[in-house]
Amino acid sequence: MKTTIKCLCSAAVLAFAGCSGSNEWKVSGQIEGADGQTMVLEASSNGRWFPIDSVKLAGAGDFKFSHEAAGYPDIYRLRLGDKSLYFPIDSIESVTVLSKASAFDTEYTLTGSESAEMLMHVDTRVREAIAKNGLSGIQSDTLLKRELGGMMLGDPAGIVSYYIINKKVGGVSLYNPENKVDNRIIGAVANAFDQYRPNDPRTEYLRKLFLSNRRTANGTIATIEAPEVSLFDIDLYDNKGVKHSLNKVAEDNKVVVLSFTVYGAEASPAYNIVLNQVYDKYSKSGLEIYQVALDEDEYQWKQSAKNLPWVTVYNSPADGVATLSNYNVQILPTTYIIVNGELVDRIADPAQIGTTVAKYL
Repeated sequence: MKTTIKCLCSAAVLAFAGCSGSNEWKVSGQIEGADGQTMVLEASSNGRWFPIDSVKLAGAGDFKFSHEAAGYPDIYRLRLGDKSLYFPIDSIESVTVLSKASAFDTEYTLTGSESAEMLMHVDTRVREAIAKNGLSGIQSDTLLKRELGGMMLGDPAGIVSYYIINKKVGGVSLYNPENKVDNRIIGAVANAFDQYRPNDPRTEYLRKLFLSNRRTANGTIATIEAPEVSLFDIDLYDNKGVKHSLNKVAEDNKVVVLSFTVYGAEASPAYNIVLNQVYDKYSKSGLEIYQVALDEDEYQWKQSAKNLPWVTVYNSPADGVATLSNYNVQILPTTYIIVNGELVDRIADPAQIGTTVAKYL
């Protein structure tokens, strides 16, 4: 839902740009203590970075670049000496960078778009993880990868998800495609790009990256599919510390809406409004909602969960991604319908939840 909204918004921005005659994105800002130094704006092609513009900084270090939009989201970087600062461009937005020459790639702020702030957060978290556990422990840092995985599942077709998938730390990929769990996350991003960005030049690369590593020990292709009739149990705690079993909820109710979501996501309020309308209409007729939250911030989740009338549980970082794998959760929100204890339907469009529930009651 969030990805769809972003795609529609991007289309609207591009349409506006066509009317106004402007089809450029801009990056500007200030680099403290960089007087006399040359800063280079770079783009990449198949992993090779090349310069597209440069400026000699003077005085307060103010700078401004503009460039024609590529027609699809991309990652660019600013290079100052041997330090590089990465930023995303979704369409024709203006990104602002504030930094200083002495810590150009570590002490900076990115503003101007949600993607820019999200990418800054990713790099900040990676630096914090390295400071705490060292380079050697970065790939096995389950807390970090659980957090980044949640970000990607919240917007799998976003350019920042692509950035995370391809991020290397000390020459080692943060997400290893040969690792079964990591490759499932890569698959979620690849599938989302294939669905929402079929003409993006990265889509084919992501598809090949995922498929080339989706093999079992005997070399045969392993197909990852959502279960159709089997019901994997979920046994997690609600905001009051009470554990709820999905199997038990399914036994006690004729129809259960199984929902995976992130309350902190931009589209979450609209999604929960739809669920609330369905719940109000059918809860007395045998419907229950079992909602699994994948938020990074447990406290904020609790504040939201206490206002909801249905069963809402928290999949914490310590709980891992087994539940997501069992239910093939590749994009958030994900919604299933359980009838008489069996998984019978997966709903791609949240607007169809009500009519689908009515069909089974």
